[in-house]
Amino acid sequence: MARSGAAMFFVPRVKRQMRAEVRAQFEAFRSTGLKLDHVTAHKHFHLHPSILTAILELAKEFGVKAVRAPFEPRAILERIEPAGSRFSAFALAARLQRARLKRAGVAAPDQVFGLAWSGAMTTARLAGLIAHLPDGVTEIYAHPATAPGFAGAAPGYRYAEELAALTSPDLRRLIAADGVASGGFADALNFRP
Repeated sequence: MARSGAAMFFVPRVKRQMRAEVRAQFEAFRSTGLKLDHVTAHKHFHLHPSILTAILELAKEFGVKAVRAPFEPRAILERIEPAGSRFSAFALAARLQRARLKRAGVAAPDQVFGLAWSGAMTTARLAGLIAHLPDGVTEIYAHPATAPGFAGAAPGYRYAEELAALTSPDLRRLIAADGVASGGFADALNFRP
């Protein structure tokens, strides 16, 4: 990824190819007839400055209203599960790109959880996040599946545990009791861009 990222930034031919691919992805999605809820990319590669520039250039044409900017507050994670210092390689990039999104009038959540516990968003961790949600709009993401071992499955991911957490009646009650509004990006578009 580092080599590809450098090429997308410094090599004009590669940058043109990347821009064409971003457009092709938007066109392919539009052809489904589905409503575009938000933009994100595998391993958060949409935060690459050149890729985000291409996304923002196409935002109006393709109706981009929100983009994930994965800023994950470490202090919240430490309240739930003390583990010493956690470093997020995305924290600085996410903050910088979130500022770019705001200037462009594209919404992004105030914080995102799912990086540190990627593939292991258990019921206990979700309950902890719900109990310690900071103010603002929070995205929590997971990778649920009924079983591991499918094509593209990440080693060590606890897919079935994440599915169980997301469908837990106890967590639904906790969400309701705490008065937490839930939904997708489209449901939260009233948050500040």
